[in-house]
Amino acid sequence: MKLLKPSWVSHNGKPIFSVDIHPDGTKFATGGQGEDSGKVMIWNMAPVLREEDEKNENIPKMLCQMDNHLACVNCVRWSNNGLYLASGGDDKLVMVWKRAAFIGPSTVFGSSSKLANVEQWRCVTILRNHTGDVMDVAWSPHDVWLASCSVDNTIVIWNARKFPEMVTCLRGHTGLVKGLTWDPVGKYIASQADDHSLRVWRTMDWQMEANVTKPFSECGGTTHVLRLSWSPDGQYLVSAHAMNNSGPTAQIVERDGWKTNMDFVGHRKAVTVVKFNPKIFKKKQKNGSAQKPGCPYCCCAVGSKDRSLSVWLTSLKRPLVVIHDLFDKSIMDISWTLTGLGMLVCSMDGTVAYLDFSLDELGDPLNEEEKNSIHQNIYGKSLAITSTEAQLSTTIIENPEMLKYQQERQNSIQANSGLGSAGPESSAPKLNSMMNGESLEDIRKTLLKKQVETRTADGRRRITPLCIAQLDTGDFSPALFNSAPILPSGSSMSNQLTSQLSSDSSPGQASSLGLRPIHDPMLTSPPPNSATKGLEDGLKSSLLLTSASKIEPMKALDSRFTERSKATTGVTAVISSISGLMPLDSRPKDGLSSLKDLKSKDDTSSDSEDKMASINKNLMLGKRKPELLIDAGEVVEKRKKGRPRKDKMAAPTAQLFPQMTPSAEREPSRVAAPPPPVAALKLPTPSIKKTFSLQVSMEPSMFLEVENEVSVVAGSKLSQLRCSRDGRDWNTLLPSSVITAAGSSDILAVACQDRMLSVFSSCGRRLLPAIQLATPVSALHCSAHFVMALTAGAALSVWDVHKQKALVKNESLLSILPGADTTVSQSLLTQQGVPVVGLSNGKSYCFSSSLETWTLIADKGDSMVQCADFRSCLPTQDAPVSSGPLAVMQGRNLNAGRLASRLSSTPHHLQQSMTLAFLENQLASALTLQSAQEYRYWLLIYTRFLVNEGSEFRLRELCKELLGPVHKSAATAWEPTTLGLRKRELLREVLPVIVENLRFQRLFTEYQDQLELLRNK
Repeated sequence: MKLLKPSWVSHNGKPIFSVDIHPDGTKFATGGQGEDSGKVMIWNMAPVLREEDEKNENIPKMLCQMDNHLACVNCVRWSNNGLYLASGGDDKLVMVWKRAAFIGPSTVFGSSSKLANVEQWRCVTILRNHTGDVMDVAWSPHDVWLASCSVDNTIVIWNARKFPEMVTCLRGHTGLVKGLTWDPVGKYIASQADDHSLRVWRTMDWQMEANVTKPFSECGGTTHVLRLSWSPDGQYLVSAHAMNNSGPTAQIVERDGWKTNMDFVGHRKAVTVVKFNPKIFKKKQKNGSAQKPGCPYCCCAVGSKDRSLSVWLTSLKRPLVVIHDLFDKSIMDISWTLTGLGMLVCSMDGTVAYLDFSLDELGDPLNEEEKNSIHQNIYGKSLAITSTEAQLSTTIIENPEMLKYQQERQNSIQANSGLGSAGPESSAPKLNSMMNGESLEDIRKTLLKKQVETRTADGRRRITPLCIAQLDTGDFSPALFNSAPILPSGSSMSNQLTSQLSSDSSPGQASSLGLRPIHDPMLTSPPPNSATKGLEDGLKSSLLLTSASKIEPMKALDSRFTERSKATTGVTAVISSISGLMPLDSRPKDGLSSLKDLKSKDDTSSDSEDKMASINKNLMLGKRKPELLIDAGEVVEKRKKGRPRKDKMAAPTAQLFPQMTPSAEREPSRVAAPPPPVAALKLPTPSIKKTFSLQVSMEPSMFLEVENEVSVVAGSKLSQLRCSRDGRDWNTLLPSSVITAAGSSDILAVACQDRMLSVFSSCGRRLLPAIQLATPVSALHCSAHFVMALTAGAALSVWDVHKQKALVKNESLLSILPGADTTVSQSLLTQQGVPVVGLSNGKSYCFSSSLETWTLIADKGDSMVQCADFRSCLPTQDAPVSSGPLAVMQGRNLNAGRLASRLSSTPHHLQQSMTLAFLENQLASALTLQSAQEYRYWLLIYTRFLVNEGSEFRLRELCKELLGPVHKSAATAWEPTTLGLRKRELLREVLPVIVENLRFQRLFTEYQDQLELLRNK
């Protein structure tokens, strides 16, 4: 063990109450008393670790000093992802700091010029609720919450995803609360107070789980802090300041029954701080000796008022090391490095000490996999709570907040994962596809153990989906596990298939899309259903790996998955890219109307499963439609050959459509209206099914069921349309088979085989006479009171049903479809009635009815999108707008500066110009799409970028446009609002951003004054 006291770490002789090492180990923070305020300082770790760095003048020791706290700082803590630093002080405030974009070195106010801040950390939020000094703060695992405790006897839990929102306030202590610690499993939080009690609270309902008082009953006197700590395996909680036989101890509380049978004894005065090493260790093996299965153990440091520090291993009865008189005053805080081998200790005397241990002394730290398997054995699930978001791959959800949060996020997260079934880690800024060294097999077993189930408001079961890390093949985004199995052509499987198909297509049974328990790991049993489509459906679903709510979530995933995912990169890529890009309600109806027989299934099936089934079906049927009548074994064979190659990945749906046209040739036999010549059909059309149903809107809950050919009257076949809204049903008849339908909460649109489009109100009244389309419908969308039809002849129309007029009249897509191989991969209609079309070549267009032309709003191949670096300009409070039409179309491509790090060689001015061009494109696109939320979001990022880069002309022009003319005159064409947002209100939001750069003080004052003037008029 080495011991160092770096004398340069000091608050000018004032006490240091807290120290915390950054998760990446490159810096550490201290908090304490400043001259006449609280002081938080961030220091470089390198000069502590290496002597040559300490002597090198060019390596800065202090990185930043923050004097914002009005009184002494009692605690500083880094968030687990390292992005934020929280500090709490005697001024009753908790401040959250984030590193700011570098604008230039600034000096600490009132200091000599050599104390320049190397890094800029700014306070992004101030949390006000406590009525007394804040004594301790703690981040929950995964940074979901931040807890703070105070001498006002309360603990406040803040929502770390939406500062400054408060989740709850835990009341119950009758004395000053001086310490907090989260259970690494995320199930509990423990607090210790001067009322001689240690309380454990549940995070599920924020109620008290246990109140431990016995070990503290004899305690006299008080300590400045009571920093308790939870062991990394979650089994033990160690308290500060307990007594045993009138001797000071650190009490060990067992998670199992909160028993208090053990303690750490030996300090002469009260224990002030306990801190567990984040690693779990096992005995170091001597070279050459046989591997003995050593019992894993934890390591814990204890600091006391007697100025000494002891380090204990839970495998030894005595302390590993005791250091006496390390300081002149009481020890205040301890922090370990994440590697588990270094430790910083600070004291009331204003100094810090660094201890460096070796593996021989502590043992071998377990790697993530071993740590997970320990958690697995204890809790039946792996926690994998690690330092970086990159490793947050297997996570369990133990609390309702998280579940609620997740369900809200699920719809908007399709960009992060193939199916919108990402686990809680989806909130992390970025995701890597593989755990540190953790094999898929382990992850899979882990997830099989525990299914998290909740009930939605309407009483339906909801199994929370968990994201499975995919093998990192490196060349595409993490695809999910629903890649279609590749069956060897002559294998017994394909024979099984044939036999199953023939036997299971008896009519009259309920269609259940393979929801029965699966016996063969590769095959879900085909759905028995009516004879007309028994063959097709049997084939589809028997190749479908759905995970049903009635079976364990990953039963379909057998150990062959690992090899298979290598084998089927092409297919997996297609699945993930298709599903990742399409919001459910706007998926093109390729080969099947997207949500059709999903809803007629058992209501218990979970969301993700529906999505999965629908995506799989889209894929499978899309690929195989023309070959359906061939022998099943042969179909399987074809399927294998038709696997898309990797190089086609950019155009996932390109291969799905071209083969579909033959179905049009077979149609004349059944079609009433004569079909146009096949050559004219540019886009695929959905196939006709006997029955299908879809959910039209969530709020209010509306379902639509279609049954074709219900009865034959006077030679024409009638189709029935049934709709249920909030329990009230209505139905209507149509004279031709329904091909596809769509709806919003206001209207329903139905397209029939005779190329007629009918529009009904949500109560079933017909709103428009039947509209005759020139060619069959390819995609149909409704949003608010707008209907959009995209026909097979590549023509687009949009109608406003309320005003009964066309917004877009039969507009051809030929101008944006470059060649025969490009097709439409996605289409949607925004709430404002703006049609958007995404092509398989990565470009997305919207038709602007005001400009009467197609405008490009997103291009996946655009280098500017990938090279723009605006990470520093992202707003801290607003979550990114992930559900707006622009975000949906740009999909996962938009990751602030994802490539920017790789392009650090790009000259700054070039990168700056690219970013500027990109941000201006985003603004223009949001404007054309009439997406007010996104317009506001990008406007603020754009302003912040201009402010950081110091572009005065553009800023001035922007402010001028938002302010408008101060005096009214007949000549001005200035509109006071844009997309329903008042421009002057936007200016009020923009001005505080401008003031961040002092160069623009005058600009700020000028516009601020004019706004005041206008307000007073």
